[in-house]
Amino acid sequence: MIKLTHLTTTFIIITLLLLNGCGQRQVSVQENNSPKDTMINLNDIAAEYVKLTLKVGQHHNSYIDAYYGPKEWQPTGEPVELDKLKQLTKQLLIDIKQVQVPQEQVQRKEFLQLQLQSVMVFIRQLLKEPLSFEQESLGLYDAISPEINITKLDLILNKLARLLPGEQPLHQRYNEFQSQFIIDTTKLDSVFQAAINEARQRTKQHIALPEQESFTVEYVKDKIWSGYNWYKGNSFSIIQLNTDFPIYIDRAIDLASHEGYPGHHVFNSQMEQHLVNNNGWMEYSVYPLFSPMSLLAEGSANYGIQVVFNAEDRLKFEQDVLFPLAGLDASKAKKYYEIQAFKEQLSYIDNLVAAQYLDGMIEKNKAIELLMKYSLVSIQKAQQRIGFIEANRAYVINYNLGQDLVRKYVDKLTAAGNDEVRWQVFAELLANPKTASMMQ
Repeated sequence: MIKLTHLTTTFIIITLLLLNGCGQRQVSVQENNSPKDTMINLNDIAAEYVKLTLKVGQHHNSYIDAYYGPKEWQPTGEPVELDKLKQLTKQLLIDIKQVQVPQEQVQRKEFLQLQLQSVMVFIRQLLKEPLSFEQESLGLYDAISPEINITKLDLILNKLARLLPGEQPLHQRYNEFQSQFIIDTTKLDSVFQAAINEARQRTKQHIALPEQESFTVEYVKDKIWSGYNWYKGNSFSIIQLNTDFPIYIDRAIDLASHEGYPGHHVFNSQMEQHLVNNNGWMEYSVYPLFSPMSLLAEGSANYGIQVVFNAEDRLKFEQDVLFPLAGLDASKAKKYYEIQAFKEQLSYIDNLVAAQYLDGMIEKNKAIELLMKYSLVSIQKAQQRIGFIEANRAYVINYNLGQDLVRKYVDKLTAAGNDEVRWQVFAELLANPKTASMMQ
C-alpha cells in the first residue's frame, strides 16, 4: 500500500510500509522520480521498535512486561516468523545509526539503539542460537557480572556462623533464627500497607508523582518470584506478593519500596509522564522484560530501598511501627538487621550459580546445593530460585549488579551526606533512563 501526500508542485512525500507492516519510513523524491536522501527520524524508528517488540512478544509470554501505547499497534493474527523479525531488527539497527539527532536527544538515541540490540539477541535466543551466560547478559542487559570470589563468600559465612552458633548446618541455623521474624498471614496486609504508605509518603516529598497515581495489592501463590509489579499505564500498578513461603519482617519495606515507591511503580510512572506523555517518545510505552531497561529497573528498585529509608530511619520505623503491627519483638530488630547485612553480601552467588548451571558446568542438584549453602535457604526455596533462573536466565544479574551500578552512578554525582541531592540525581535517572554502559 502506498500513501501519497501533496506538499508542493515540485516535491511529494511517499510513505512506504516497512516489512510486515511495522512502522513507516518517509522517502523524498523529485518529480522526475530521481530518489533523494532517505529521511528517517528517531520517532519513526521508535514506532517501528514498539511494534517489533510487540510482535516478538507473541513468541514469549513474559517478554512484554508492560505496554500502554496505541491499541492499534497491538499485533493480531498469527505471529510473524522469527527470521523475518530478525531481518527487520537488523534493518532498524542500520537505520538508527544513520539518524542525526540534536544534542538533547543523543541519550535517547543511544538508549533506543541498545534496546534494539537486545531485541536481536533475544530473537537469537528464541531461534535456539547458542549463547553463553556472559554473551546473553551483555547482549540483553548491556552488562557482565563481575567474577565471583567464592573464598570471600566463605569468609562471610564464617562471620555469620559466629553470630549464629550451633551444631546444625548454617542455613538451618539461619532459618531457625529467621523463624522469629515471620509476619503472620493474618497481619501481612496491615504490615505491608503501613510499609508502602510510608514509602509513598517519603517518596512524594522528593519526586512529583501524577495526581491520579495509584496501585492495588494482591496476595498470590504458585509463583517463581516473591513480588511483582504489573504496570498498567496511567500511573496505575497491580502489586502482587507471593505467599508460597513465609514473609519475613524485612521484606515488608523491601517489597513496598522495590515494587512501589520509589521502585517499579514510580519508575514506570516517571517514564510514562515525562517521556511518553510530555515528549511523545513512544519507545518508552513498551517495556521488554529481557532488555537493558531491566537492569536499571531492578537496580534502581533495589537501590531505592536505601534512598527512601537510610539504615537509621529504617530501624526506627521498623521498631516503632512494623514490628508492633506484626506482633514481633522489636528489641531483636538490631541483631536481625546486623545478620541481614551480612546475608546481603552473599547476593552474587545467584549470578555464579546461574552462569555455571546455564552454561552446563554444574547439574541442577549441585546448583541447589550451592544456593542452600550460600543463600542460606531451604531446599524448597532453592528449588524455587532455580525455577526463576530456568525461566529468566541471566536476568538475575539485574538485581545485584544493577543495584551496585546505580549506587555508584548516584554516589558519583552526589556530595557525601547530601540526601536531597541524592534524591534529585536518583529521580533524574528514573525520568531519563540510562543503560549500564551509559552509567559508567
